[in-house]
Amino acid sequence: MSPRSASVNEELRRRSRERLLQAAVELVGERGYEATTLGDIADRAGSARGLVSYYFPGKRRLVQSAVHRLMHRTLEEALEREPRTEDGAERMARAIDAILGLARDRPVLMRQHMAGILQAEGFVQCPEQQRLSQLLRDTMARHGSQDVEADYPMMRALLMGAVFAALVPGVPMPVPVLRAELFKRYRLAWDQGVPPDTGRVPDGTGGTDLSRFFATGAVPEPSADGQSK
Repeated sequence: MSPRSASVNEELRRRSRERLLQAAVELVGERGYEATTLGDIADRAGSARGLVSYYFPGKRRLVQSAVHRLMHRTLEEALEREPRTEDGAERMARAIDAILGLARDRPVLMRQHMAGILQAEGFVQCPEQQRLSQLLRDTMARHGSQDVEADYPMMRALLMGAVFAALVPGVPMPVPVLRAELFKRYRLAWDQGVPPDTGRVPDGTGGTDLSRFFATGAVPEPSADGQSK
């Protein structure tokens, strides 16, 4: 058997990281943060336990990166679903519904994520978070912002505040009420996005299968000429 090429090795490493991200989201969503160990995540991902520290400096960083990936891909899916649109107001509505949909449909995971942000390590700046930020900045710009650098942090704060309010144990605010306030602020019509009274579920938040958000499939084998099939 010929040795694997550098590109195949790189793809193996990338997919190994993806499996760890997916496993972290699944397990924290099922058990909570404290009840999930790095060993549990490695076992679910089918990875060696020592490999976790190769990609992530600790459990908190891994979990925040995993949730940011889920948020990024959920938002991306919502913005690009059919019928596709370039209308700034509709895209803003879809963005709000996607984030609030995660709070509604994955409360354990999102509650742990919000709690982690309030810990000493604070907000993790990682590639997954940066992709999420880029999508939200683009949404803000398409909505008509004349100063995205000023308006984006406020949008982020409002979304985080709404998610927190929806998840406060014992006194959660209803998602439709939070949605109404955000829609009012951004001058959106109630029937834009995915109104809660339609019975539809925002893309990316309802099902239990998260595999489409993480590239964890088999690595293509190289052909006779050394190229991946």
